[in-house]
This record gives sequence, C-alpha cells and structure tokens, in this order.
Amino acid sequence: MKFVYGKGLMKKEDLITTDTVIVGSGVAGVFAALCLPKDQNILVITKEKLDECDSYLAQGGVCVLKDIDDFQCYFEDTMKAGHYENNPEAVKVMIESSTDVINTLVDLGVKFDTDDSGKYDYTREGAHRRNRILHHKDETGKEITDTLLSIAKTKKNITFVTGTTMIDFIEKDNTCYGIVCEDEYGEKGAIIARDIILATGGIGGLFLNSTNYPHITGDSFALSLIHGVELQNINYIQIHPTTLYSKKSGRRQLISESVRGEGAILLNENGERFTDELQPRDVVTNAIVEEMKKFGTDHVYLTLPTMTTEQAKKRFPNIFEACMEEGYDMTKDMVPVTPAQHYMMGGVKTDTNGVTSMNYLYAVGETACNGVHGKNRLASNSLLESLVFAKRAADRIASDKSVKDDNIPEVDLASYPDKQTVLKNFKKIIMDEIKRKDGDFYAKWCDHED
Repeated sequence: MKFVYGKGLMKKEDLITTDTVIVGSGVAGVFAALCLPKDQNILVITKEKLDECDSYLAQGGVCVLKDIDDFQCYFEDTMKAGHYENNPEAVKVMIESSTDVINTLVDLGVKFDTDDSGKYDYTREGAHRRNRILHHKDETGKEITDTLLSIAKTKKNITFVTGTTMIDFIEKDNTCYGIVCEDEYGEKGAIIARDIILATGGIGGLFLNSTNYPHITGDSFALSLIHGVELQNINYIQIHPTTLYSKKSGRRQLISESVRGEGAILLNENGERFTDELQPRDVVTNAIVEEMKKFGTDHVYLTLPTMTTEQAKKRFPNIFEACMEEGYDMTKDMVPVTPAQHYMMGGVKTDTNGVTSMNYLYAVGETACNGVHGKNRLASNSLLESLVFAKRAADRIASDKSVKDDNIPEVDLASYPDKQTVLKNFKKIIMDEIKRKDGDFYAKWCDHED
C-alpha cells in the first residue's frame, strides 16, 4: 500500500488519476472508503493530520434502534427535535439501517461501554425519550474513527494524503471530473477521478467560538455555490448550549449532552435552575442566552450532583480533565458554560444515496444535507448519519455502471491564487449566503466573525 503522510503529493506530480477521490478523513470519508469495491483505487485527502477531524471530537455516542418497538419513538424524537422539517424518508432509512451499521462496527473491533452484567450501557441525551445511545466513555467518535482508520491503512487500494486542501472542482456541463488541490508546500495539482466524494465536515472554522477544528471551513459549500451545485438549508446551523467557558482562544471544549443525560443541571448567576436540561439543543441554547441577557453575563453554570468525582472521572474522563484544567470539579463546583457553534444541519443537497445535483459528485457526513436532521439535530444522530449514508453512497458508486464522458476540461493551475486567498474568498461566499438566507441568525451569531 502507498501511504503518504503529507509528503507533498503535488510536488511529485501535478496530475493524478484515481478511481475515487474522497475529500476528508473523518468517519464518513473513511467508512465510505472501506465500503467501496476492493478493486478500486481510492485516494483520501485531508487538510491537516488524519486525526484532526471533527469525528474525533464526538463525545456523547451513537444512536441505534434497540428493538422494533422503539422505531416510532425514535422516529418521532428525531422529527420533533428537527421541528418536523426533516425528510421522513431519510429519517426512516437512518433508523432502519442503524442496527446493521452498529453490528458492522462491532465486527470491525469498535468497543462500546457495557454495564456490570456485560450488556451495552445505553445512555440518554436531550430530546430522547428512551436510552438508545451507545458510547465509549466520552470519546465515542475517537473510538470509531481510530478503529476505521487502523483498518483502512492496511488496505492496498486506499491511499491517504495529509496536508492537502481542495481549492476547486474540475467541472464541465454539470459533470465533476475531479478536484484541484494545493499541498502543504504550496504546490498545486489536479486529481482526476470517476467519482468524487465530499466529506469535508461543516463550517465551524468560520466562527470565533466553535467546538470544531479551525480548519473545518465549509470548502465544499463555497465550491458548490461557485459551480452551481444545489445546497439546502445552509442557514441551519446548530449552536451547542454547553461548551466550557474559558478566556483562552481557540476551539471550545464541548461538554457533551450526555453529561446532562446523566443528571447535570444548569444554574444561573443566582445559582437557580432555569430550564429542563434535556430539551432539544436549540431550546436549551435559547434558554441560556436569555439568562445571560438577564444577568449581563457571558456564561451560565453546569454542575453534576448525581455523580461522585470518581464516577465522573470514569464516565467522562476527557471532559472531567478539561474542567479540572480550568480549576473545576464538575461534581462539586459550578462550571461556567456558554453556547458555541457546533454542527451544520444543512449543506450540499443529496438524496439518501449521497447523490448531489452534479454528475459523479457525492456528499456524505456533515457536508451533506439529505434532510435527516431538519432544523435541529437530535443528539448522537451525527455519527450514525455519517456511517449510514456513507455506506449508501459507496454502494451507489459500486452499482453505477454508466460510462463517464472522458472529455476532461483543461486545468490552468497557474490561474489559481494561493490557498489563503482562496479560503478567505470561500468564507465571504459562505457568510454572504447565510446572511441572504437568514439575516436574523447572521446578526445573532455571525456578524462579529470577521
């Protein structure tokens, strides 16, 4: 297997041909690679290091349909959290596929926490009426992503390239032929492929306060706007109610909804509880914002009175440590928390097979919008959605026997400005579109982001 660790792919050659190129190395991108036919040559590129993807940061868990009796309840919980703007077909597909996907993960070696009897320790988060969430401590995303990556690295047909940024689609007559990239040395090149899968995540890097990595900047959305690929609900951006308040700059430490699922409560400046902590995320966020306005503060407080220090260390080791680094024992102290950008429900419009409005161009994970989340994502549906629809996109590619026109348009690499200029332009394009779609959201959460 050829495994490239940021060795300057474009420095070696400025034109590369492969069967499928996947942009992004998170859960969606890597699972898609593993589900594609073994006789395909697959190239996975990522902006930074392989483990610097938002999938690694997913704390709470991954939902699963425990039994058929829970289907209607799970379906309704997802629809209600999404303000009934969800695509019912996509919700149905996700839930019905959940058991098979989880069984696949287990077969691949993913470890989920169990109780004293050895049965899965299902937990509950906001807006869930039943315990249906599997977890691995408070680092479920890391456990899944690490497992998938370790397997993908052994596959002779999968090549990973780090430090490489997509800066354009190669497109003609609404057909995608590949992408233009810039590597870590500033060298530009073209990657030609039959099929292109976008798995670049959301837009957190465009916000001053976000739980996302700063390099996750919505590049797929900007290029879709440039090339006329249909987007959907680009203004449906989730603000997570509880991130650790800190005066330090950089990515915000998420305090998972699962902490509230285990009994944590929210308190205002007077030490008063002011909301039902297990309501949908947007409802809790709005309640926190109102309390901050009332008291003229930029945070409220969270505390976990239902656990001892030792129990919290075991159940939430990373969150507990992050709080302790700021001087707070979450089981005893009032931990300051504040809302921050967290997730994109909208994105590149797809069907339930990851198919976009451009031929041979697919989108999966947070990059895609098949309508499964509606206006507000239900907790712990993100990992499940990424896995389910990544596999379906891979299956769709495998079954597509169409003959692609080989009249590839010429690419003038010298015409592209440097990566930083490109990304600055991408940000303006995306923010302008959000403002156009929802001026109120823009004014509340985006207007200070420059």
